[in-house]
Amino acid sequence: MAHVLITGASSGIGEALAREFSRGGDAVTLVARRGEVLRALAAELPGKSHVIAADLSDPARAVAVLDEATAALGPIDVLINNAGAQIVAPIQTVSAERADAMMRLDLTTPMRLTAAVLPGMLQRKSGVIVDIASLAALAPTPGMAYYNAAKAGLAGFSEGLRGELRGTGVHVLTVYPGPVDTPLARAAYDNYPPMARMLPGGRPEVLARRVRRAVLRRKTRVIYPLFYVLARHFPGVTRWLMDNFAPKALPPPAPPLKD
Repeated sequence: MAHVLITGASSGIGEALAREFSRGGDAVTLVARRGEVLRALAAELPGKSHVIAADLSDPARAVAVLDEATAALGPIDVLINNAGAQIVAPIQTVSAERADAMMRLDLTTPMRLTAAVLPGMLQRKSGVIVDIASLAALAPTPGMAYYNAAKAGLAGFSEGLRGELRGTGVHVLTVYPGPVDTPLARAAYDNYPPMARMLPGGRPEVLARRVRRAVLRRKTRVIYPLFYVLARHFPGVTRWLMDNFAPKALPPPAPPLKD
């Protein structure tokens, strides 16, 4: 039985991962802001679980969850950096404060958590870091400039770290979800014209199964749905398509008129 810590476990991909690893016999620590949602999820899981309600947008404070998780369920065998936020809007409409907060949550916090959990894994010569990046790291999308940057940064960190840790017993898995039916994805679609919904999509429970299988088999990356493997193997074509045919984000609604 492994101890798996999952950030952003309250819904979407994180919830699906929690259910999948628990069903597979692992103990899971669930981390997200909404403690009541996490506790309800934990009550449905078949195996051991521990709930930590925490706001991970402060990287320095986020590291504290590792100590609590270890005290509750033992050393962390698998760290899944899944928590994240998404901004879909023309860049000139996004405040610096909002952009900085998203970058901290999506990029800085995963790097801090990884750096903090690694010494123990290296000492034990075992462990897995799973980084939930995004297809946006392979095919940056108009209207998602900050999100593209955060996920590309996380992917670069993840892919480079894998090579750095080769031979140590610690493995790194990089995950590139495309459109997956989650609350985050549905909210993103609301900011694009209806034609954006025609893209091939997937389900979080299917992605979760593929991630767990990849962890067990020490695979290097997961791209899901499989159609989007093309974005990695044909980056030039992908960039041309995104530049010329990707739908643009809709402008924010006008403020209400005042008398």
